[in-house]
Amino acid sequence: MTARKKLYIKTYGCQMNVYDSERMAEALGGSGYVETDTPDDADMILLNTCHIREKAAEKVYSELGRFRELKDARPDLKIGVAGCVAQAEGQEILRRQPMVDLVVGPQSYHRLPEMEAKAGRGVKALDTDFPEEDKFERLKSRPKASRGPTAFLTVQEGCDKFCAFCVVPYTRGAEVSRPTDRVLAEARDLVERGVREITLLGQNVNAYHGDGAGGEWTLARLIRELAKIDGLERIRFTTSHPNDMDDDLIAAHGEVDKLMPYLHLPVQSGSDRVLKAMNRKHTAESYLRLIERIRATRPDILISGDFIVGFPGETEEDFAQTMALVEAVEYGQCYSFKYSTRPGTPAAERAQVDEAAKDDRLQRLQGLLRSQQQMVQDRMVGREVRVLFEKPGREVGQMVGKSDHLHSVFVEAEGIAPGDLRRVRITRSASNSLAGTLV
Repeated sequence: MTARKKLYIKTYGCQMNVYDSERMAEALGGSGYVETDTPDDADMILLNTCHIREKAAEKVYSELGRFRELKDARPDLKIGVAGCVAQAEGQEILRRQPMVDLVVGPQSYHRLPEMEAKAGRGVKALDTDFPEEDKFERLKSRPKASRGPTAFLTVQEGCDKFCAFCVVPYTRGAEVSRPTDRVLAEARDLVERGVREITLLGQNVNAYHGDGAGGEWTLARLIRELAKIDGLERIRFTTSHPNDMDDDLIAAHGEVDKLMPYLHLPVQSGSDRVLKAMNRKHTAESYLRLIERIRATRPDILISGDFIVGFPGETEEDFAQTMALVEAVEYGQCYSFKYSTRPGTPAAERAQVDEAAKDDRLQRLQGLLRSQQQMVQDRMVGREVRVLFEKPGREVGQMVGKSDHLHSVFVEAEGIAPGDLRRVRITRSASNSLAGTLV
């Protein structure tokens, strides 16, 4: 019997890349590959890259350099670069790192088996097209192996917003939504294999407009249909844009029991002047009124967000307005970053804020956000919550799962298995997690 080839995938960045890596592994499974958790014995190494963070491309080149000894020792080892850095750099990767065998963009990974075969013949393979065919339609059916209790499901890709700091429209392309029948079929398949919670993914997921029965469906309509699937207990979605939170989607948070009380809704800044420079097309006031409407519909919802500090032209007064918005919203979770340039984006050509000022503002913002997160967590002590258990914790006899509000919850008890959905009374709040006892 022919030995199976081993595939090592390292995934960077967003949840959509996690989903993409799963699908790439499945696509290469048809070529005889099985995944391994180490590059040392791999027959193929694939880096699924992200272009959001600072100096993303240079970090990929550095990572590739660490595989040079493996390639020298085993010339038959194939090395590939996928994802958004692959899309942005393309041929440059093959020029700077000749040991790389294939480069594939995020819209073309359904072509990986053909590219792998080409690389096996000693021919470099490059595909960073935006093909007309639907990559999801071209992928083979997912294998029927059992799954963990949670899964990501991409329903929308690309973005038409063109925020001045963002590369997504250039690396992922224009907004495209998957047809509803394919999304529903994949969701049912995941549930059949043990999944109880699905997170719907998209660069701008609440702009979803997939073809379905009777015409285009909104994200709210898709969620309502997904909620009818027996065995699917929880639905989440990320990431959203404030301008696409329509009335029906807001209403769904109060009407669909399976839609979890957690919403990631990036605002980026509390200054209207900075928001205009970012090309966000919303104001701080419109965002605050939107939060009010959402909380009126679902009072216990946990709001998460994103912030960029030190955007070109940001003043101390602009930053003070961001801090005021954070105080007004009271975030349960948040992600915050210093602005860093992305080649090819409008903001990269503008005068930059001093790095020391960026550092100072980020520290102040993160201090406020941490205090809010801790306050929200501390309020959970004494409450009963539902926890979907996912895996054993670090301690013997401990299991960890996620609450409806996406808090990590640790419980020490016998008889809990991954996939169990149990009620837990919260007894302790730590820095980034909760602990409790079964009810």
